[in-house]
Amino acid sequence: MSTLRNKVQLIGNVGNEPEITNLESGKKVAKFSIATNESYKDSNGEKVTNTQWHNIVAWGKIAEIVEKYVGKGKEVALKGKLTSRSYETKEGEKRYVTEVVVDEILLLGIKGDDSAME
Repeated sequence: MSTLRNKVQLIGNVGNEPEITNLESGKKVAKFSIATNESYKDSNGEKVTNTQWHNIVAWGKIAEIVEKYVGKGKEVALKGKLTSRSYETKEGEKRYVTEVVVDEILLLGIKGDDSAME
């Protein structure tokens, strides 16, 4: 049961071109967002779609895969863990960010391609 403590699995569409950063250590980090949609019928029987946006961070080899193959609008499945952090703006305001740190990504919608990436 300990493997279930902090797991996130999402399937959604990439909302922006990934931002790739090359760190001084030689490591890469990719940051992007994905949208997930949930549909239901309201009290009038009309379909309502609720879109949630998720901040995604990928490191190392997965960041390299993101850089090469992931773009705006692409559908992806990913697995990772939920993390929260805070930082201070130049104006001194404290900001809080919740992100999914990816440890596995699957590129969806590609035919004839080995799209499982770990």
